[in-house]
Amino acid sequence: MALTGPAAPEPRAALALEALRIIVAILILIHGVYRLTMGLVEPFGIWLDSLGFPLGYGWAMAVTLYELAGPLLMLARRWTSFAALGHAGILTLGLILVHLPAGWFVVGAGRNGVEYSVLLIAALLAIAWAWWPTRWRRG
Repeated sequence: MALTGPAAPEPRAALALEALRIIVAILILIHGVYRLTMGLVEPFGIWLDSLGFPLGYGWAMAVTLYELAGPLLMLARRWTSFAALGHAGILTLGLILVHLPAGWFVVGAGRNGVEYSVLLIAALLAIAWAWWPTRWRRG
């Protein structure tokens, strides 16, 4: 499917997708490690409680553990699509609850907006699509 101009050469496109998978996994892993090591799981849980989530601390710990295990699965190319889709779901909820009220821009014309979350979600969906198990694909 050519929108304009030629597509990226196949070997280079595959390497670029590998790099994206690795970089996104590391970014998410850093997020989970930071929250866990800095004692931020409990404040995250309290915040979730304040929004009406039942068992806020449990959800906060589950998200944090997913941010530790999911990237490791992505880095190992095991359950890559499912790990990426789970992270996309978590980020989508964060986008709605935290970033959307702040608008589009993360910095500059705004602060704490959705643009970085949209980029990460798009990257995670691309990764999920690329690694979707072939035995489940149609055609």
